Amino acid sequence: MLSRLQCSLGLMVAVFLAGCGESGSAITVSGSSTIAPLMAELAERYETETGIQVDVQSGGSGRAIADVRQGLADLGMVSRALKEDEQDLEGYLIGRDGIAIIVNSANPVRALSDDQIRAIYTGKTQRWESGPGEGRDITVVHKAQGRSTQELFLAYFQLENSQVQPDQVIGENQQGIKAVAGDPFAIGYVSIGTAIYEAENGTPIRLLPLEGAPASLAVLAQGNYPLARELNLVTHGAVSQPVADFLAFVTRTDMADVYHDYYFLPAVE
Repeated sequence: MLSRLQCSLGLMVAVFLAGCGESGSAITVSGSSTIAPLMAELAERYETETGIQVDVQSGGSGRAIADVRQGLADLGMVSRALKEDEQDLEGYLIGRDGIAIIVNSANPVRALSDDQIRAIYTGKTQRWESGPGEGRDITVVHKAQGRSTQELFLAYFQLENSQVQPDQVIGENQQGIKAVAGDPFAIGYVSIGTAIYEAENGTPIRLLPLEGAPASLAVLAQGNYPLARELNLVTHGAVSQPVADFLAFVTRTDMADVYHDYYFLPAVE
């Protein structure tokens, strides 16, 4: 049986292809792979309610910024706050998420300090030091450039990307989940929402705490998780009425359950 996220990714393709038949009739949304599955489901509901198609395409927060500036997308999905050099864009907060450090569930490690994680990602620590994996090489899974998850990870751990020594570089959250789930000696970092969903549905991963704070939605909601982030939709220039209507739809209080289904905290409930 396909997981909810796999189904949503398939839906993203279907929504995109449906929109291609009527040039100019669809709203185009691109960017963050963290937000994309959620947005694909919201797009389907919006089309059912209004008949207006919404094309949802992933590719990272960096793509979102570029696409809306170039007029290639009406809305960009950005899974972080806007930067100082992005003040030409208008941001619309739709939810909140965090970034979780994950290991394989067969790994007995229950916690790592920030210094230990930093040492692993910079190559100072290259082997697991305890448990069944003692002495085995650590597989370091790192996000690709242009992904907000990578930017926030580097900022939190006060690292430059050039300092990181990865064994595998991934783009989508699902690629990170797959890499760690398939390797007992791997470590990675992905969206908390994605990781919780996968772990609760049998994927062999474990979320590690940060600074003693569990990687959970409850802790995130309390404002006590150290690596939290905004989920935004962004626009550039004047917003058309169809885009404004879609923005109003995705932030309606009766859509909160959809956010919860994807383990995100909605901005409005």
